[in-house]
Amino acid sequence: MTDPLTRWREHAGSAVLLDGFHALKHALRFGAEVPVAVTTDRAAALALAEELAGDVRDVLDALLTEVPARTYASLVQRPHPTGVAALAVRPSREASLRALARTPRTAPVVVLDNPRNLGNAGAVIRLAAGFGATGVVTTGTLDPWHPTVVRGGAGLHFATAVEHLGVDELPAGPLFALDPEGEDIRGVKLPDDAVLAFGSERSGLSAELRARADQLLSLPMCPQVSSYNLATSVAMTLYHWSLTGGAPTASQASS
Repeated sequence: MTDPLTRWREHAGSAVLLDGFHALKHALRFGAEVPVAVTTDRAAALALAEELAGDVRDVLDALLTEVPARTYASLVQRPHPTGVAALAVRPSREASLRALARTPRTAPVVVLDNPRNLGNAGAVIRLAAGFGATGVVTTGTLDPWHPTVVRGGAGLHFATAVEHLGVDELPAGPLFALDPEGEDIRGVKLPDDAVLAFGSERSGLSAELRARADQLLSLPMCPQVSSYNLATSVAMTLYHWSLTGGAPTASQASS
């Protein structure tokens, strides 16, 4: 078998960086193909697996290679406290598009319309995975597989379909767009096949997406409070959807 640095160099140009133990744990749980994983302390990483991720402990045991701290630091832009990093094969665009287009859907698709903040996008993907959403789509210029987005998503890009599309390419289904001028969401039942669209942190919904929306919805908010954080808005909306019984129960969640 080739050494881990050679394997890293072979895959670094096209693979997804999994930054930290938890990102690697999540990616493995959801079937990611991981050709190489390194750690500065193999014993500590496996002890963490024993505590938090027994379901993937044996896979990690076979996969993790210990490397010097200096070598590890040369592979990542910002060393993670767990001292773990890995590379995973990105799912094909074709597979993601099939997942997004499949009907009937049992959970909504989340659309981030021209988002600007990479960390917020990652947090949304993590939320979507937690609620069992069908996928997360971004429009505009932000790449939802940017390393900073993947870091914010904690490896959960592999738990849901994540793709970049134009507004005219969005999956089928009733399009509900969040907007301060919309109807109070508390009076609306969101169907499982809903497409839930959220505007950018700075400028809100684009004119193109607003024109395509079947209904505008608003979140409850006290007067003179201008807005919520994007991830908070998505969380509130998915929670509202989940009250109809679509989301997984707390007993189904894992570490």
